[in-house]
Amino acid sequence: MVEQDMALRLGTALVLGSVIGAERQWRHHMAGLQTNALVGVGAATFVLIAAAAAGDATGLNRVAAQVASGIGFLGAGVIMRQGLNVHGLNTAATLWCSAAVGAFAGAGQTVAAAMAAGLVVAANLLLHPLADLINRLGQPFTTEPEVEYLISTTCDCGDETRIRALLLQSGDLGLRQLDSQRLSPGGQVAVVATFVSASRDDPAVERMVARLSLESGVSATKWQVLSRQD
Repeated sequence: MVEQDMALRLGTALVLGSVIGAERQWRHHMAGLQTNALVGVGAATFVLIAAAAAGDATGLNRVAAQVASGIGFLGAGVIMRQGLNVHGLNTAATLWCSAAVGAFAGAGQTVAAAMAAGLVVAANLLLHPLADLINRLGQPFTTEPEVEYLISTTCDCGDETRIRALLLQSGDLGLRQLDSQRLSPGGQVAVVATFVSASRDDPAVERMVARLSLESGVSATKWQVLSRQD
């Protein structure tokens, strides 16, 4: 494989990855122009390495499969969980598609790479407002909104770590915020946790409060409903 051909394939991967990333950058997502461009070039580079070393379809297929699985680690870095909501799935999927486009370019399939890149950009541009419309139309048929609970526990300073660990093991409830406040130097600490539930689940909160009240060093624990997230 001559150097000019390799440069053309890498350049194609760079350009198409940049096109995909430009849409992400425009919408202010975490993985934008540079990230998608680098993912495309990286995937193309691995395919070129395999082509230069093996020169057969088996080697290329094996490397393409490794690229597809390896990009999952990068995609996992942009996925965030907040309460019961998960953010970043679309950006992670876009990174995965950028790797596929780069693999196409590295294999010399320029037309297929361009078609795939165009479909990715079209999907992100056209399906986003459609998804919003479906969400708005479906809103009247949803169940009751999320409910926020506040659990406040007063304990000795030496037991703060254990109480926080118990609150982290929230079971059916989603932990949204966990704070501690010293009530007196070397004395007691107020550990305050905010949880979110898809629907009102007072029994689950009661079980958690009862579990906390059994801990040595806990002098008081209480809970209340903060709000409903409409």
